[in-house]
Amino acid sequence: MATKGKQLFTTLEADGTLTVALEEVSFPDPTGNQVLVRMEAAPINPSDLAILVGGANIENAQFSPGKFVAQMPASVNAASQARHGLKLPAGNEGAGTVIAAGDSDAAQALMGQRVSCVPGNAYSQYCIADASMCLPLGDHSAEEGASAFINPMTALGFVENARADGQDAILHTVGASNLGQMLTRICLEDGLGLVNIVRKDDQVDLLKGLGSTHVVNSSADDFMDQLCAAIRETGAFYGFDPVGGGKLVDTSFRAMERVASERMTEYSRYGSTQMKRMFIYGRLDTSPTILTPSYGFGWTLSGWLMFPFLQSIGQDAMNRMRQRVRDNLTTTFASSYKTRVSLEEMLTKDAVMDYRAMRTGEKYLVTPWA
Repeated sequence: MATKGKQLFTTLEADGTLTVALEEVSFPDPTGNQVLVRMEAAPINPSDLAILVGGANIENAQFSPGKFVAQMPASVNAASQARHGLKLPAGNEGAGTVIAAGDSDAAQALMGQRVSCVPGNAYSQYCIADASMCLPLGDHSAEEGASAFINPMTALGFVENARADGQDAILHTVGASNLGQMLTRICLEDGLGLVNIVRKDDQVDLLKGLGSTHVVNSSADDFMDQLCAAIRETGAFYGFDPVGGGKLVDTSFRAMERVASERMTEYSRYGSTQMKRMFIYGRLDTSPTILTPSYGFGWTLSGWLMFPFLQSIGQDAMNRMRQRVRDNLTTTFASSYKTRVSLEEMLTKDAVMDYRAMRTGEKYLVTPWA
């Protein structure tokens, strides 16, 4: 018998009208390797915001209980043609209790257990999830397990990627984020050098309190000198950036090249031969990525997404990473939340304006049954 509950959907029409609303829907009985999860907690990650609000004009949106309607700027709307007219669910990950299971052994083994999952529609009272993508939480609460996938597996992915490329140090441009704090702990545990870039003095204090040695404040007058010194000491010519827009990647490349140039024994018009690599893994700033021709030709800028990376490393490596997350869920991979909201509350103007700002350390947690 189908289970009924509330679920959030987001629809962008061809004229740029964005509608985000809760609906009462029926959830089918799980089959095969599926499980039905009664959702208890789901974080609002930056990766969720693209589909949830994107670049919509929230200031002038129309809000009503369980719904808001906003207008998408023409440039953003034109770039989103592929989703015009599609009613899409939202919420990459969350945690809850399995209340029904398909007939596969893997699904049946999860019956009655609290799990973290990655259903893609976590802003919902129920979700159908694949058993192979569920992580049993044991005695951990749903809140402790709600963010057990996206940030932990991304941070571990950075380290795996760096190791595979022969690197023993990483630069990270938003060091004080939940993900950045996890990366700091991982690098300390694994003996990997890490350069953290932050924007405020209290973020410097936060990361140094976690044991980070090289934390540089981008708002400091001597930021570039600090950054070069940190790269010089760690050898971090390999970095990850979730900002995307603006000059942060460019600044990182320039600092890397300055350090590399110091080591050159003879002049070259092409700059140093030191390979410098940056990965953009998010778009906290949707403006263009600005690069300047000031760091030679030995550099590479790539995109980085977690799911394609996990597919590339295989099931065994992914299972090893996931087990590490479960074993250290309240330590290395602990997440903190500024506010907890119900499904209805997450669609109020105050909440949307706040969480769409994506301020470091101010993540929202959705509790569908509040």
